[in-house]
Amino acid sequence: MKLFYILLGAAVKGRNVEQHDVFFGIAPKLKDLVPYIKDFWPEAGSELHLDAYQEVKFADGYEIRIVEKERGKTENHLFFINLGGYRAGFFDEFHERHLMVGKKMSEIIKRAKQTEFYKTMGFAGAVSHIDDKYGVDIDDISKVNDLLPQEMKEKYAIVLEKSDAVNQVNVMKVKYLKIDKI
Repeated sequence: MKLFYILLGAAVKGRNVEQHDVFFGIAPKLKDLVPYIKDFWPEAGSELHLDAYQEVKFADGYEIRIVEKERGKTENHLFFINLGGYRAGFFDEFHERHLMVGKKMSEIIKRAKQTEFYKTMGFAGAVSHIDDKYGVDIDDISKVNDLLPQEMKEKYAIVLEKSDAVNQVNVMKVKYLKIDKI
């Protein structure tokens, strides 16, 4: 089984610009996630597409393994962080997303504030922030396990093992891909 991290997009009816969201799922192949993705964002209808995706094999110096729930015990967790920030002269909010490993959200927040993005995106009156809820707060970062569809949460565990592998890169595919063409 593999952990997939997907950036979804859709030109949702009634909206003026394309909307985006992220989806995490566990399956042997990307195609196996299509019904879960459609359930995740039903309002997108036929406009639903992938803008980017990756199989997450490594994060933050750890190897990612997916095991059946009964066998999966770990003191560390895989966290998803969505940073938001602004640049003077740009009519936009920019984002940078991270997968980080740690024991507690407070530890991850501290590390997220040390990223280059957090330190450099923003200006007086428009500072960078950890997005999605209420500014920088421990609620703004999610354990990836908590973002999985319920069926996957109940069946699988994400196990993180410290890795000294030289090439800890997750191959990323960045391309427009209609959901029904996967």
